[in-house]
Amino acid sequence: MILIDNLRKSYGHTLALDNLSLKVAPGELFAFLGPNGAGKSTTIRVLNGLSFMDSGEAYIAGVNIAQDPLKAKRLCGMVAQSANLDKELTVWENLDIHGRLYGLSRSERRASAEEFLAYVEMSDRADHFVKTLSGGLQRRLMIARALIHRPTLLFLDEPTVGLDAAIRRRVWSLVKKVNQKGVTIFLTTHYIEEAEFLADRVAFIHEGKLVREGTPRELMDSLGAWAVDWYEDGTSRADFFPDRESATASIQSGRGGGVLRRVNLEDAFLSLTGHKVLQ
Repeated sequence: MILIDNLRKSYGHTLALDNLSLKVAPGELFAFLGPNGAGKSTTIRVLNGLSFMDSGEAYIAGVNIAQDPLKAKRLCGMVAQSANLDKELTVWENLDIHGRLYGLSRSERRASAEEFLAYVEMSDRADHFVKTLSGGLQRRLMIARALIHRPTLLFLDEPTVGLDAAIRRRVWSLVKKVNQKGVTIFLTTHYIEEAEFLADRVAFIHEGKLVREGTPRELMDSLGAWAVDWYEDGTSRADFFPDRESATASIQSGRGGGVLRRVNLEDAFLSLTGHKVLQ
């Protein structure tokens, strides 16, 4: 669904993407992780035709983005970090305008709006002004809007930022449901548990370069199954172990109290880059 080959992108003297190569399979729920400034948003902007690449090639469903950006864009839906809805319009009007931008007929717009409002459980909010909606409802509306022209690829750029834990998990369920309908999803997030729960496969990007990719389980198992966090003199470190027994033995033989926990994706990224995903 996505093919990126040796993609480079600079902003002045700052190299944002450094010969990035990446593949995302059709139907995959793919998470793209990295700290702020790593190149995640730049990658999405290039794939959406919002930024021009300096060199390299990028394709969506076989369509060369540089050669036919409009055709590629029609294949995609986008949910941005910030709520970019028109808050002075109703829920229905926001969907209707988006459908018009993608050339849907009146009957197609109505059918899609009704379908996807029901899909995100907002049929009873169709006539509500967006400015009256909670943050969680606005996120659900943004997902419905992104789907209204029936894209094959959905970009989710920090889709749950600023939402509380309960609403975030409700959005996770919606994202899973969208993916199960066959829509390929390209997700960026700073919530490491979000990627662990949702993604079929994960790629780590750091300073514009692809560092490592694999399933969440593969990346975590490369370190071990259990971790022990040690805190000493204002610093911390983590040791990794293949099983709980050896991790517990390390705590019992060490000086001071170690904290036992499961290995997570944050550990994998930190071990590869020396940086946390969220910075």
